[in-house]
Formats: sequence, structure tokens, C-alpha cells
Amino acid sequence: MKAISLLALPSLAYAAVQGFDISNWQPTVDYDGAYASGARFAMIKATEGTTYIDPLFNTHYPGATSAGLIRGGYHFAHPDSSSGSAQASYFLAHGGGWSADGLTLPGMLDLEAGCYGLSPSAMTSWIRDFGETYKDATGRYPMIYTTTSWWTECTANNADFGDYPLVLARWASSPGTLPASWDYYSFWQNSDQYAFGGDSQVWNGSEERLRVFASG
Repeated sequence: MKAISLLALPSLAYAAVQGFDISNWQPTVDYDGAYASGARFAMIKATEGTTYIDPLFNTHYPGATSAGLIRGGYHFAHPDSSSGSAQASYFLAHGGGWSADGLTLPGMLDLEAGCYGLSPSAMTSWIRDFGETYKDATGRYPMIYTTTSWWTECTANNADFGDYPLVLARWASSPGTLPASWDYYSFWQNSDQYAFGGDSQVWNGSEERLRVFASG
């Protein structure tokens, strides 16, 4: 079921807000420079599966916070290694939580690296297991980071995840066709290069609406 939201409808044409995502692949990030240039948010890798904690999460997260950036953690999914619930719990225990402080984004589930041998029905069940566990703990569904091609192949272009904010990955001049669950994207990763570190992302709305989104 597709969600309709005032956060990012085409009729409310706000300028996009710059942000970025980072992980241990970016050991040096200029958080203050990013903020000064107009960035207002950062998504920071926290975990993978149930065995890996990003070694720079505890550097990047406070660094982004100190610069005044809205920030949140993300989890790289391994649907072949353990249940969605187990991975959501691990993520929540290691930096992936959310609070209504206006500074924290809901956690992001990163789905991009193949179908892991799962059928579309098994994959959608796994994602739902992760999402419901996350929502039970925080009151919000996690964001989903994916590409249209991954979603089409690995979930058979499932249309039932509109309650999960979309972080669309497409390194191009336009977002292109969206996966079937969504009529709009909340965030768009539009490049794998950002001048101050990491990948470039943009929020589909105004800074005010970004803060409303972070507040829940």
C-alpha cells in the first residue's frame, strides 16, 4: 500500500536539503565544513548482520552531532544469516535507535547487495520482520535504502511498504522510476561522492520539514 504524505508531495516544491552518508570507508569527514556548506543531515553506518559494528560509528555519530547535523544510524542487511527480528534487535542495541528529539532520524535498513538466495516472498517477510521489530521498539518504521532494480528483482516489486520512508539510491541527474511501494522518495542518494566525505544525499523537502520528519 502506498503512503501519501505532505512531507514530499510535488505540489509542495521546496528546495532539496543536502546531506550525506558515511561509514568506516570514510575515516576523515569534515562535519563542520559540511554543515557550513548547507548540509543538515548525516546517515551513519552502525551495524551489519548480528556480528559487525562499524568501527567508526562512535567517531562519526558524535562528530555529526557536534556539527549540528540531524543524524541517524543504518544497518547493512544480511537476510541469509539471521532473522529480520534478530538483526533489528542488534541494530537497536548498537546505535540504531530513534528518539523524538528532533535531531535523530529513524534507522535505515540498507538493502542492495543481491537477493541472498531468498525468494521474493521470503525477502518481503524478512524485511517485515525487521521493520515490525524496529517499530515495536521505537514507534516508527525504519527507512528503507534500496534501488528500483534491487526492489524489483528481490521483492518482485512489492507494493506494501509505503509506511517505510524510502531512501532511493540512484547516481544520476534524476531519481527515475520509483519502486512500487512508493509514490515519492524521502531521501535520494544521488552520487557516491560528496566533497566533505561519503555519499551525497538530498532530502525531498525543506529544512523545516526535515526537522518535522526527525521529530516523528
